[in-house]
Amino acid sequence: MLSALYDRLPLLCLALGIDAACGEMGLLFRALPHPVVLAGRAIGWCDHRLNRPADGAARRRAAGVLIVLGLVGLAGAAGWALHRLCRGSVPGAAAEAFAAAVLLAQRSLFDHVADVGGALSHDGIDAARVAVARIVGRDPARLDAAAVARAAIESLAENFSDGVVAPALWYLAAGLPGLLAYKMANTLDSMIGHNSERHRAFGWAAARFDDLLNLIPAPLSGLLIVAAAAFGPDTRPAAALRIMRRDARNHRSPNAGWPEAAMAGALGLALAGPRHYAAETVDDPFLGDGTPDATAADIGRALRLYVRACMLLAALSAGAWLAPHLTRPW
Repeated sequence: MLSALYDRLPLLCLALGIDAACGEMGLLFRALPHPVVLAGRAIGWCDHRLNRPADGAARRRAAGVLIVLGLVGLAGAAGWALHRLCRGSVPGAAAEAFAAAVLLAQRSLFDHVADVGGALSHDGIDAARVAVARIVGRDPARLDAAAVARAAIESLAENFSDGVVAPALWYLAAGLPGLLAYKMANTLDSMIGHNSERHRAFGWAAARFDDLLNLIPAPLSGLLIVAAAAFGPDTRPAAALRIMRRDARNHRSPNAGWPEAAMAGALGLALAGPRHYAAETVDDPFLGDGTPDATAADIGRALRLYVRACMLLAALSAGAWLAPHLTRPW
């Protein structure tokens, strides 16, 4: 197993590079459906057909458990079949790295959050609300400029874990089967893992399973943000570590609090706190000791910190692969 993990390290580095350079690959996925879009369609079909309001909570919860097992299993099997097609050759290895890059979200996350900052700086609050509504599920009409900026920064921190670090770790641990299974589980959580009337029972398994899969990636994401804060003139690594240790578990999500608290401490902001969604209002405490009055400039600082954290992830992967070669006697 350790040998297989080591062999995947250079492929992960290549995948991170492809994703950083190419992002969402819009031209390709205008012609072909993106794997996450296919996953979303399957989840939507199951939600429509099997999440029946007339059924009791116990039956809906059982249906949700079966859907998680079935769809995550199918995704893992698809990853196994794809790996079998790719293995054994240099072109196959390149194809596997490309497949992994498609399921990472470094560049797309940067671009979406940067769009919010640009809109807030140049186009006004209405345009900023439209931009932030693409990446968060909050009621945009209830967001002022500071709340728009906080929402963008919080999404950047949380999705650094969900969209970059966790997929990378699951790829290292279990190859393409692990990566596709994780992406299916994460998509299930984002679509049905809500505490709404419709999904409280049906999405219970999706939410709990996603929490389980992120138990290690989430704290590691926070630590990467802490480390990246040491390399910037306008970020505070000691505060990032202190706030993460103190406030991470105050977040409603058992995992999102780690990167969000680290980001709050690094930037000197107060993040999370009360939030308004279409189906509910969340009255959480703020993370951090700073100001909640975030600005477009703070989005820019968060993006620079995020880029450094992504570079650290790539550097650690490359270093882990190169270390045996550098320490080998000549």
